[in-house]
Amino acid sequence: MRCVPLLRQRAHVFALTSQADRCAELRAAGATPLVGDLDARRSLKRLAGLAPTVLHLAPPQKTGDDDRRTRALLATLGAPRAARLRAARGAVAPMGRLRRVRASWAESETADIVPDGVPRTAGTRTPVRLVYASTTGVYGDCGGAWIDETRVTQPANARAKRRVSAERQLRRANARGVVAASIARIPGIYAGNRLPLARLEKGTPALTDADDVYTNHIHADDLAAILVRLVARGRPARVIHASDDSSLKMGEYFDEVADAFGLPRPPRITREQAEQQIEPTLLSFMRESRRLVNRRLKEELRVRLRYPSVADFLRDGVKT
Repeated sequence: MRCVPLLRQRAHVFALTSQADRCAELRAAGATPLVGDLDARRSLKRLAGLAPTVLHLAPPQKTGDDDRRTRALLATLGAPRAARLRAARGAVAPMGRLRRVRASWAESETADIVPDGVPRTAGTRTPVRLVYASTTGVYGDCGGAWIDETRVTQPANARAKRRVSAERQLRRANARGVVAASIARIPGIYAGNRLPLARLEKGTPALTDADDVYTNHIHADDLAAILVRLVARGRPARVIHASDDSSLKMGEYFDEVADAFGLPRPPRITREQAEQQIEPTLLSFMRESRRLVNRRLKEELRVRLRYPSVADFLRDGVKT
């Protein structure tokens, strides 16, 4: 919804929703709603050939290691082009070599990393431009190290494995010429209406500093601007960290929010105590520590963050 006003300045925006009761909200925002469900491929037929650009923000389904929703979307986007691509491939002499190159990507040790360049197939039409919202959870635990986009993915839970599945599908679709996809790996999203206030009011504990993990953040408005910039400037088969400049441990983040809202800081407990007291989903985030380098974001996309850190947002006002 934060992307819509930015996109409609330059294009007609369609919005896929699986909830018919959201159509009025989408129309009011300036988008044309399309009712469809990524879990029901037949409902997606109207997407085929509809637009030259796709912003793919849908999360994977909640079970399994394969992202079936991205698979359904790519199958739909590629359907009208299949016959043309087969004919074009038969007419291009070096395709055998390209297939061997693509196969080597799929089998290489760094197959998890989207390659920086993808061979183009001569004689085909321009592929659909696609921007995918992935997650930095694909890296797993990095022990608090600073990492850039070339870090090999090591997903530690099913959620992250499904995201890796989506990225691999997009890499292969890039190679086939179905899409020209860029990927934004996104950390924790926050905004005035996306802060851990309920957790603070409840008094949910955080880890002691010795056991705590580094987390990464991006304000929702900055994220929307990054995704729209990727539509215009993103390089095909390129990964970007959509992250701000902050370097905060999880407990420090909670402390900053608590102080800004006049709430008690969360109590601190050891990791051993957390294993007994914290519910599993939240605990999974407490097992992964990493700090993100966002050099590509600034040098390639030339993004100037509205909120370079959580502290900047809290100083400017917490109502946005």
